[in-house]
Amino acid sequence: MPRDTEGFGFSRQQLEEIASEVLDYARSRGASACETDVSEGFGNSVSVRRGEVETIEYNRDKGLGVTVYLGQRKGHASSSDFSRTAIHAAVDAALSIASFTAEDACAGLADPERLWRGAQSVARDLSLHHPWSVSIEEATALARDCEAAAFAVSPLIKNSEGATVSRQESHFISANSAGFMDGFASSRHAISCSVIAGEGDDMQRDDWYSSRRDASRLAAPAEIGDYAARRALSRLGARRVPTTSVPVIFEAPLACGLIGSFVQAASGGSLYRRSSFLLDALGEQIFAPHISIVEDPHVVGGQASTPFDDEGVATGKRDVVKDGVLQGYFLGSYSARKLGMQTTGNAGGAHNLIVAPGSKSLEQLIAGMSRGLLVTELLGQGVNYVTGDYSRGAAGYWIENGVIQYPVQEITIAGNLRDMFKQITELGNDVVVRGGRQVPSLRIEGMTVAGG
Repeated sequence: MPRDTEGFGFSRQQLEEIASEVLDYARSRGASACETDVSEGFGNSVSVRRGEVETIEYNRDKGLGVTVYLGQRKGHASSSDFSRTAIHAAVDAALSIASFTAEDACAGLADPERLWRGAQSVARDLSLHHPWSVSIEEATALARDCEAAAFAVSPLIKNSEGATVSRQESHFISANSAGFMDGFASSRHAISCSVIAGEGDDMQRDDWYSSRRDASRLAAPAEIGDYAARRALSRLGARRVPTTSVPVIFEAPLACGLIGSFVQAASGGSLYRRSSFLLDALGEQIFAPHISIVEDPHVVGGQASTPFDDEGVATGKRDVVKDGVLQGYFLGSYSARKLGMQTTGNAGGAHNLIVAPGSKSLEQLIAGMSRGLLVTELLGQGVNYVTGDYSRGAAGYWIENGVIQYPVQEITIAGNLRDMFKQITELGNDVVVRGGRQVPSLRIEGMTVAGG
């Protein structure tokens, strides 16, 4: 068995045979087109709390999804059983569903000329699969080291929500009746820690984690635990602030989420449903002129790297925002047809969005702020993508004369994404990779901060 499928219950060839069985049977049953995904994954995780093992979890999953078309009527079904009987039953179920659905002029496979026609070796070149042969005993020791480092920071670290070490591997084959068939193996490993600091009624929690495809690139467990503890300690004595309008710095992990709001608004589903404030915004200045965002699906080892999207469409590097101007949306074939446009290879989401960083550290961004707020936690889901209105519960640190004065909590920050994107005045150089986004801390002018 090839090295890239070691540990799996099925080889790549077996997944390909299952995909071929789906396509052949769908064709024999009268489907005009068909697409399928066949996947398998496995992994385990260990959680330790106060030095004792709290949970050990193993997972081994497999599944197939099949979408069939009867002309422009679509049906979908899935199964976790790879037997021939179950495969045929899933296809028959999808065909039955399709027979009852209404015709949709935009339904169908991706355009054949847009499909990926490369070789499996390209996916290997992206370095997406790194098996981690960590045993449960070794994972437990890493989790204990992580949590112990947190408790060692201060006697005010009173409790723990646990430290966790996890490893996950998966592989898949995606195929359709237009001649596309390919797939690859990938991995995702992580170490995390969450602790509670304080005494009496003044208790605060915070956490930190590291996630990589290659476990050798994970942050050291002791560093993760130490940093989680220091974050929790720094929040002790938090208070509210009076309602005011001030500049706000979004710490890098939260800035990743802010870019996620942009992706949501610029995605096909929101656009064709006319539920986005970025409808018809191509070519418009939507960010400050010094903001550029690149999508690069071919970053080696990237968390969202892939040679093709969920429909088999070839991916490629492109400018999404250049000098603040919106260059492109995030479209799959269906949403592109609804909008009268072409797919951008984003069926399934965006692939490695990279915000060009600035030259200042987070400390320098803080030092340059005479009065304002550094946000390190956001609560709730208060984003209206139709209007762009943004209102979230928040916690962080109050800044005066370039110095953090005290932590704050139980506040709300509010604005409108249209204005917020254009009012990003500075970017840090402290890029954090969270999922498929690489974003630094950023400063936004004139947000409303509501306290008590």
